[in-house]
Amino acid sequence: MPKDLIIVESPAKVKTISKFLGKDYMVDASVGHVRDLPTRDLGVDEENGFTPRYEIIQGKEEVVKRLKAAAKKAGTVYLAPDPDREGEAIAWHVAELLRPVNSNIRRIQFNEITARAVKEALENAQDLNQNLFDSQQARRILDRLVGYKISPILWKNVKRGISAGRVQSVALKLLVEREKERRAFKTDEYWPFKVLLEGGNPPPFWLELHKLSGKAVKPGVNHISTQAEAEALQQTLEAGQFTVDSVQEKQRKRDPLPPYITSTLQQDANRRMGYSAKRTMSVAQRLYEGVELGRHGTTALITYMRTDSVRIAKEAQEAARELIIDRFGADYYPSKPRNFKTKGGAQDAHEAIRPVDVTITPDDVKSSLPSEQHKLYRLIWQRFVASQMAAASFWDTTVLVSAPATEWRAKGERLLFPGFLAAMDKSGTEAETELPKLVEGETLRLNELKKEQKFTQPPPRYSEASLVKTLEELGIGRPSTYAAIISTLLDREYARQEEKRFVPTELGFTVSDQLSEHFHALMDVGFTAQMESLLDDVAAGKQDWAKLLKDFGHDFYPTLEKARTEMARSQQETDIVCENCGKPMSIKFGKTGEFLGCTGFPTCRTIKNFTRDENGAIRIVERETPEETGVECEKCGKPMAIKQSRRGEFLGCTGYPDCKNIVNFQRDENGAISVIESEKLQVVGSCPDCGGELLLKKARTGSRFIACSNYPDCTYAAPFSTGVPCPVEGCAGELVEKSSRRGKIFFSCSAYPKCDYAVWNWPVNEPCPKCGHPILTRKTTKDKGEHLACPQKGCGYTREPDEPADTPDTPDLPDMPDDNA
Repeated sequence: MPKDLIIVESPAKVKTISKFLGKDYMVDASVGHVRDLPTRDLGVDEENGFTPRYEIIQGKEEVVKRLKAAAKKAGTVYLAPDPDREGEAIAWHVAELLRPVNSNIRRIQFNEITARAVKEALENAQDLNQNLFDSQQARRILDRLVGYKISPILWKNVKRGISAGRVQSVALKLLVEREKERRAFKTDEYWPFKVLLEGGNPPPFWLELHKLSGKAVKPGVNHISTQAEAEALQQTLEAGQFTVDSVQEKQRKRDPLPPYITSTLQQDANRRMGYSAKRTMSVAQRLYEGVELGRHGTTALITYMRTDSVRIAKEAQEAARELIIDRFGADYYPSKPRNFKTKGGAQDAHEAIRPVDVTITPDDVKSSLPSEQHKLYRLIWQRFVASQMAAASFWDTTVLVSAPATEWRAKGERLLFPGFLAAMDKSGTEAETELPKLVEGETLRLNELKKEQKFTQPPPRYSEASLVKTLEELGIGRPSTYAAIISTLLDREYARQEEKRFVPTELGFTVSDQLSEHFHALMDVGFTAQMESLLDDVAAGKQDWAKLLKDFGHDFYPTLEKARTEMARSQQETDIVCENCGKPMSIKFGKTGEFLGCTGFPTCRTIKNFTRDENGAIRIVERETPEETGVECEKCGKPMAIKQSRRGEFLGCTGYPDCKNIVNFQRDENGAISVIESEKLQVVGSCPDCGGELLLKKARTGSRFIACSNYPDCTYAAPFSTGVPCPVEGCAGELVEKSSRRGKIFFSCSAYPKCDYAVWNWPVNEPCPKCGHPILTRKTTKDKGEHLACPQKGCGYTREPDEPADTPDTPDLPDMPDDNA
């Protein structure tokens, strides 16, 4: 009898699920998406109902081949990617590829990776959810239309290579609008007051100024605005009398917050531990898929982490009740289980984020988990347990005191019963501030008066936590997309982070302003939120996905055509005047960032670096006087100066651009500079451009490359080839040596970016006898030493090499300075 096949999304789940099901099932992974729209063209037939054209993702050919082979010999194929819209899309694409070899395909979902949950899912297998897939497909096509149609307009008018996005462009607008508010903000001076008073019963206590002349004191609205006013009030108060107006006492209860959803987990992880949204989701993914817990083996610790529902399963509530009563006592459990209401519009397909087994405490797993995993698990565990506990109880006291022209207020708080706070870190509890026994009408003695000069502050820039909160409140994007939105803004250099706050770059300002001017609806927060709602309607079967796209196009296409003709070349003129020709300087964008360029270009080529102050005013960054090196250029005799490139320091001729001579240098113990003489380089052929010698050189980051000896007059260069053909079917490239920014060598296809195949270890032109992958790699590890291994994920084939490594000798080559002098 053939075994059934379960296909999950991640290879990490294969090991966890195989442990539950044993040898009765085959378990394999799709390793994420296997099909997508093509990378080199739109891939959407706009004239025929927006029909998409899908292709197997480059590098996934072997995965698809393996899954087809497994499906062909399986009884039933169970598709088990993540239980969300994206997971449904992965399942749908896998199903489309496998149907020709096995039509017996079912969909299973589980919110937690446990034996019980997986077996229940198998017992309740369903058909694929076409509505959910259609929703994801519509979202993908919308994003493709926006990106492919608008980006070329931005290339033409702002900077080549940048792009627009349907959702992240609106998020960028939030950052830009906040920065504009900050720049327009007018600072006001104000003087807050505090007094230390003492009554008949100790101790003395501090009060803050609450009202001035009967009006509430608020910075920027009603406040003491000058030193003279502050000193006058101080004299009045010191000569006056402080009398207790009222003492209000009452008991207050504080209920726990609901368990985490994706957005609140990202916010808390950012506020408490400084984790980015991307890092939080990556760590949570590992906790969900399963971690090694010693003798317990691979164990999943949390439920699915992409959710906006606060619902909790009854069995989870019961487990929490037993733990709370056993650990804290019966008083710490409420009279009935706590249920929280999920906000309108949220997807309620699966539960909130909670521990799979609440009896596994953070202390139990501390020694088995990396620090970041333990910290995040502790956060999730505490929040869930606290959410099911009794309310905390406080005794609040509010005292109002009158004095000449003023009213003062103090608040005291005493914890009566900790309730859910007992499950939280000490940082999660509140410090007690008890007030002395006071009587209405009692006269108080002034012990001390404090006043200080302060200035109102502009609205703060967004942190990751506050940006995620705002996106959620406005209905922009979905919990699963917040991390990607933030990463995109940073990766495309539309924003940067300063002190963990987002600052839009000049490029971000320009892109946002251009899009806001020419694509008003697309950049409208309300429109974007409405589109998210419509996509939810598609998922619920209430809206046809093709009609949604057609309706979107009614406004989008005319707007697009208008923008193509009306969007002007971005030239943000400044009040900075060119020192060479007197024309205004404007902000321009280059490969290394923004700069000021003369508007008289190309007649005048003056450029300047600049920064902005807190008010947005431009400040020229003057170039430092070159350090005297005492080294003369061997080609023209002019002094050599220390220059800086993205790869480090080097000596460049001060005669640049007429002389482009550059060399490496070193300093001795006294700081004296000397040139590092280049060693004789290996000649490997003749230059196809000029006939000169081709030399084998070495980049600063470590990888080898081929370059013409007549540089800089001839700029021919080529990567160092391994001679191994690219294993991707249909690709004519070959694997060449490259190095990462941190200096790690890897081997990638020479046809990049058309083909992005890459491996970390030296490739060997020999097929894997186990899975058929066209190449093996030569690896060296502590346990196995040097050996050959298959680079294909999930294969695991290794063997001893037939002979010692036969990779070409690597001569001790000198580092080469950056070409850009």
